Amino acid sequence: MTYDLYIADQMYSSWSLRGWLMFEKFAIPYRQHMVGLYSGTMAQDLAPAAPARLVPAIKTPDGIVVGESMAIAETLAERHPDAGFWPSDPAQRATARWLCAEMASGLAALRSDCPMQLQRCYRGFAPSDAVETDLARLQQMWNHAREISGAATGWLFGEYSLADVFYTPVAARIVGYRLPVSPDADAYCDTVLSDPAVLKWRAAGENAVYDPEPYAIDLPSTPWPYRP
Repeated sequence: MTYDLYIADQMYSSWSLRGWLMFEKFAIPYRQHMVGLYSGTMAQDLAPAAPARLVPAIKTPDGIVVGESMAIAETLAERHPDAGFWPSDPAQRATARWLCAEMASGLAALRSDCPMQLQRCYRGFAPSDAVETDLARLQQMWNHAREISGAATGWLFGEYSLADVFYTPVAARIVGYRLPVSPDADAYCDTVLSDPAVLKWRAAGENAVYDPEPYAIDLPSTPWPYRP
């Protein structure tokens, strides 16, 4: 049975990336519908998924519309209990849920000051004190996840989970703005951004043209380092 998945621009829509990874990484069948986040057609494109008003949104095979990434994540995990969305260990599962919830409701300065973009890596970006506070909290939570899971490297809980889904766009922010993090955090960013599914996502949006380019800042840059 196939879901309908509504997403927006691959280069810039962090929440769409999360929604797409839930299907792509856990092998859930879906039909993809693109929503014009920057073209002015968002409301029209999302009309079949009313009353959803933001991306990602889904329509289940039996016609139920679900918006908001946390709700989508829990809905898919409930409907596909053998897919491995959450860690099987209770302590790891509780911690993974915590990490996802905190990401969805927190890290406000990091998300506001450093919008996700997969075009380039800026040089000379100066993070604010608030962003540096978010980065410290982020690394504290990643370290805590590894203490609970025992996974020193790779995915946060050993096996790929929704925690990795939710933090992939955060990793893109760290790399895209060259934000200062520990070597362990930097290695985790490399793990998630070099994943074949993420490379596939970026490749799908690489040829899109924007005028003006969203989130462009006047700083020198280098090309995005992760490509198929």
